[in-house]
Amino acid sequence: MDNSVTSIIEVNFEMDNSTLCGLTHSQNSSSSEEVILCLHGWLDNAASFIPLLNYLSSYNVIAIDLPGHGKSSHRSQDAHYHFIDWIYDVLSLIELNQWSKVHLVGHSMGGMISSAFTAAFPEKVRSLTLIDSIGFIYGKEKETTEQLRKGMLSRLKVASTSSKPRKKLTLDKATKARLLISDLDYENAKCIVTRNLVQNEDGYRWLSDKRLNSVSPYRYTLAQAEQLVSDISVPTQVLYGSNGLEFVRDGVNHFSSMMPRAKLVEIEGGHHFHMENPEATAILIKELISKSSV
Repeated sequence: MDNSVTSIIEVNFEMDNSTLCGLTHSQNSSSSEEVILCLHGWLDNAASFIPLLNYLSSYNVIAIDLPGHGKSSHRSQDAHYHFIDWIYDVLSLIELNQWSKVHLVGHSMGGMISSAFTAAFPEKVRSLTLIDSIGFIYGKEKETTEQLRKGMLSRLKVASTSSKPRKKLTLDKATKARLLISDLDYENAKCIVTRNLVQNEDGYRWLSDKRLNSVSPYRYTLAQAEQLVSDISVPTQVLYGSNGLEFVRDGVNHFSSMMPRAKLVEIEGGHHFHMENPEATAILIKELISKSSV
């Protein structure tokens, strides 16, 4: 599949102390009140939505690189990547642009961010589409201390490797490395990886922040995760891949009863079915937007 689209353009948002970068196909994207805001998964970036953008050309769609990913700024050197801070990034972005009609589309981790944001700020969201994502990663209360220990040791490990020289990297090597940790095909992996790289005199280097690989020092409890899901009140649909993550399948079985009004749809494909099967995904997004705009 050819993921190159000439009509897609870069968009940048200057926040208080950082820059959020992304992709859109509208020159006036930031000035529109109504927007489809797309949030990608962990270690992905806005490019993962390029195939989907082709089928949403009549809408104002913005796919952003979350901080630490793609071309967006990294957190400051004295900070880390806490899940709740990405929720604040979304809030700040919406407030900056004064978007009053936001349709959130979140894949994987981006779906968790979208879900938490929607639960906390339902007045700012018109509809919610979750792509191979439902609920949250949660931990057992009795594992709190061990989770804290793992998180702190993980930070030390990442910090110790940051100063080591990196091996010469090519686009092909980077793409194949991404294939090892996903079910993506080569072209879709290349599409995502290309935006996570910058070329220099020695080949390429990763743009994504190494600190993203740190283990979180804390988790929501199951009760907290259930409460957040139960507080999602806007029109919602959960799209999950026929060959998607088992974690998501388990989440559908557990969390869907807490979302009695949400539409559940299985789509052919893996965890990134919105790249493999973008037309079917776009049709469902447009249907939900149409119903929630009435």
